[in-house]
Amino acid sequence: LLGGMIWGISMALHEEAVRDRASGGPVGADLAGYHVATHADVPHIEADWIDDTDPADPVGIKGIGEVGIVGAAAAVANAVWHATGVRHRSLPIRPDRVL
Repeated sequence: LLGGMIWGISMALHEEAVRDRASGGPVGADLAGYHVATHADVPHIEADWIDDTDPADPVGIKGIGEVGIVGAAAAVANAVWHATGVRHRSLPIRPDRVL
């Protein structure tokens, strides 16, 4: 769950796939320059666990990793909107785009 939340924060603030307009290929075709947030990049996050089963799953288990991604990115975008009055509809939210 925490990993998914960190991935969502990374999606909101860091990750961007830039394409070359001439070739259509990716700019920087390796992961060496692609910043992805890790546990060291974010402050302490507290998540609550809800002990429940999924009746649609034969074993009753629920996926937890991916659920935090979309919610975290949306929460960051809403926090920026509330703080600045600027609504962002594309990610990542960078300082130059806020200004």
